[in-house]
Amino acid sequence: MNVFERYAPFIQDYIYRSGWQTLRGVQNAAGDAIFNTEENVLLTASTASGKTEAAFFPILTLLDEEPSYSVGVLYIAPLKALINDQFGRLNELCEEAGIPVSRWHGDVSQSQKRKLLRKPSGILQITPESLESLMINKHIEIPSLFGDLRFIVIDEIHSLLRADRGLQTFCLIERLCRLAGCRPRRVGLSATIGNPEAAGEFLSAGSGRGCIIPKVDGGREVWRLSMEHFYNTAPQADEGRMVDHPGPVPEEKTDTAPANADPGIGYIFEHTRGRKCLVFTNSREECESVCQYLRQYCEARHEPERFLIHHGNLSASYRESAEEEMKDDDSLMSVCATATLELGIDIGRLERAFQIDAPFTVSGFLQRMGRTGRRGDPSEMWFVMREDHPEPRAMLPEVIPWYLIQGIALVQLYIEERFVEPPRTDRLPYSLLYHQTMSTLASCGEMSPGELASRVLTLSCFRRITQEDYRLLLRHLLETDQISRTENGGLIVGLAGERIINNYKFYAVFQENIEYTVRTGSEQLGTIVKPPPVGDKIAIAGRVWVVDEVDLKRREVFCTLVKGNIPAFFGLVAGDIHTRILERMYGVLNEEKTYPYLMKHAVCRLADARESFRKSGMADHPLVHLGGNMWALFPWLGTYAFLALERFLKIRCGNRLELKGLNTRRPYCMQFTMKVTEPEFYQIVAEEAAKEIDPMELVYPKEIPVFEKYDEYVPEELIRKGFAYGILDIAGMQARVLSWNRMGEDRV
Repeated sequence: MNVFERYAPFIQDYIYRSGWQTLRGVQNAAGDAIFNTEENVLLTASTASGKTEAAFFPILTLLDEEPSYSVGVLYIAPLKALINDQFGRLNELCEEAGIPVSRWHGDVSQSQKRKLLRKPSGILQITPESLESLMINKHIEIPSLFGDLRFIVIDEIHSLLRADRGLQTFCLIERLCRLAGCRPRRVGLSATIGNPEAAGEFLSAGSGRGCIIPKVDGGREVWRLSMEHFYNTAPQADEGRMVDHPGPVPEEKTDTAPANADPGIGYIFEHTRGRKCLVFTNSREECESVCQYLRQYCEARHEPERFLIHHGNLSASYRESAEEEMKDDDSLMSVCATATLELGIDIGRLERAFQIDAPFTVSGFLQRMGRTGRRGDPSEMWFVMREDHPEPRAMLPEVIPWYLIQGIALVQLYIEERFVEPPRTDRLPYSLLYHQTMSTLASCGEMSPGELASRVLTLSCFRRITQEDYRLLLRHLLETDQISRTENGGLIVGLAGERIINNYKFYAVFQENIEYTVRTGSEQLGTIVKPPPVGDKIAIAGRVWVVDEVDLKRREVFCTLVKGNIPAFFGLVAGDIHTRILERMYGVLNEEKTYPYLMKHAVCRLADARESFRKSGMADHPLVHLGGNMWALFPWLGTYAFLALERFLKIRCGNRLELKGLNTRRPYCMQFTMKVTEPEFYQIVAEEAAKEIDPMELVYPKEIPVFEKYDEYVPEELIRKGFAYGILDIAGMQARVLSWNRMGEDRV
């Protein structure tokens, strides 16, 4: 079909005004799927390929031809910033047709929300947490708000595929549709889907529809990619050496960092001047530290400040100021950021992205790379890998540059295999089960245990949870006053439960820390964890502040700006690294291949690492003797299989191996002492791995392995079961251990 001719006239006019010559492949494919079928649609195409328009052009055409009497399109996005960005674009598109676009999240005024409730129509943009709030607090309004809902568009769906937040989103979608009596089609959008078929099943679960995944020829991807390594102090890895493969030639320095600057941060400082760039870090603490240094270098060089900061603990005003600055094509400011700027916000003509150390996932790397090259230029990313010099007597695990090897592995996996992490669908989400049980009771009021079970256990993501498990949960909630039984035998939220669900933080299922709001005068800077005493210093918003007052009751910190550098702390964030990444890291160390994106320091550091790898025998033996009774084991397993192996060695094999002092650098290696020989180690672990393993056996006695936000309200028995059966990758661990024995020469 001619998709353009099928579009509504106002869509055609918009395309003409925008100066488009032709529709892109993803727009033709999406139009065909949405116009000509009644199925769900998963659109996967590269960043800036026009996926949003591809989905909304046909959806708005159908909405224009037959207007809905309620909200017609629900757009769910993982970040408020993404909603705010798309709000302007959709408003421009819909204005001529008179289709209203509304937002619903924490930064939207009550007057705008009331306006939607009075006259629900058009498009509603919302985050998962605000949808949870809407389901609880506006339960009565759901049928009138969504009774004629036609489409649910889920943006950046890849970000919802591997954690409770994604499962929560689809629970809410199923609950909303049941309550409103609607059957909308679902449209998922993402640039980074590794297993489209699995993602399509995830998108469609509980919808009663199939999923169409249009094949889109994205054309040839062109990247400008470099990766450099820095020791934090001199000398660098290439000092006094001839480099056979110097990698890409760096451009002329646009500036020079101060003489005593941190080499890696100085390198970023030198190559951002006169350009608009993003500097990605893997934590909010590192983001603050890097921004502090870069601003101090500006001061030392007597030049105007040119670095902003953006992360989840900053106030909305700081985040939105950085976003607006990025959208200005004439701006030459750079922003230090975490994953908050990883997703699809249009930040204009961004020239390059820097990544300090390796991200945890291929998906994260692709998303960050995709922030650049949005106006016809190639995507451009510069990796900056940093480490301290190993101590002179450092053992083998400390001399491997893990972040450098991980960065190469991430890039190579995508280049060679187009690998991106698949959805995690095999978990037992008891924390979410508690959350959705409480949410359902809070929104619907009293109901019998059977009715509650029929509403909650029938949600698709709880398909692996048994009725007996649910009875155990409900009994525990009654005992702890999370829920109460009425005179009629029905269940309602209890007094203890009221205190939890009446806090706005209940709407989120991702782990949060107790936070204190930081203020200077009337200005809110953001939030921190564990405020220091009065007179101490804190780091936030890329600057250092002295604490003037701490109000523990209101959880507020008042401070004054000072100079200096100190570390920030915003709580711990765990990384989930897939086994394929670790396996490719083994390949990086074991092959002689050169990588054209490596710069000269990185080439030499990789050569050193490969030399250590060869001399140690790691290529053929995952178990390496460090001297005496000390050994190092390199299993090349992802986070959850590595965790299973730790426990397997301690619990199943510890006595036979006479194993002691097991320390890990998860998920790269573990060190321990043992009394057996290397051949005996392989024989013992293979014999134990060949036996049947009860996952519960790998949970330590009296251990309550709390992983998720609401685990503390779940019976200990279920927490242990959820960890054993839903977190530990026992099958992956067993396969690896048995392969050491089967391969004959103890090869990985």
